[in-house]
Amino acid sequence: MADRVRMQTLSLSTTALGQGIPFWHAGGDALRSKSLDRNSYDSGDWFNILDHTGTDNGFGRGLPPRADNEDKYAVVQPLLADSALKPTADDIGAARSRAEELLTMRQGSPLFSLGTAELVQQKLSFPGAGPDQAPGVVVMHLDDTVGPDVDPERRGIVVVFNASDEATVQQVPAAVGQSYALSATQAGGSDDVVRQAAAGSDGSFSVPARTVAVFEAR
Repeated sequence: MADRVRMQTLSLSTTALGQGIPFWHAGGDALRSKSLDRNSYDSGDWFNILDHTGTDNGFGRGLPPRADNEDKYAVVQPLLADSALKPTADDIGAARSRAEELLTMRQGSPLFSLGTAELVQQKLSFPGAGPDQAPGVVVMHLDDTVGPDVDPERRGIVVVFNASDEATVQQVPAAVGQSYALSATQAGGSDDVVRQAAAGSDGSFSVPARTVAVFEAR
């Protein structure tokens, strides 16, 4: 379950920290589930529950409606009956806290919402992308030393999305010689694992498994 919470946070981060206007579906921050219903549009409140108390994510409320799901009952029934797959209130709380931290980081820098294609092309790059890219890892570099000064408080931001099940070390050539540190939001946040992430003056960034880490140069 801890890994599921980590992957939910990482998945949300690809939207929260991307350019454009981010959109999360209601309850995405709280592990919301519809008991594996493949088409919940007309399934009613029983399967579409959105519990704002943070105690129930909606998983395991019974077999979803027959019309769109009966052919998968043999697969979903044992899953829905497995109590280990239902998050506790603590799991839901952890997911929500980390989601809030993602929003805090996005709101903390205009580099995450550049607004024009020209600025995006000037400042945004994905070091290491291509045929030799590390599986499950995406590195995003927002460089505020080129073009107009969008964020007076930061020289740049590096985000490492590590969806793999192993720690990773990634190189960002443009960061060599600069002083990057883990975002204060994550360094003082609710996730102990992300605090293991570190940046070197040689442009290296180490990030634990199933973790998104945001580094800032000031």
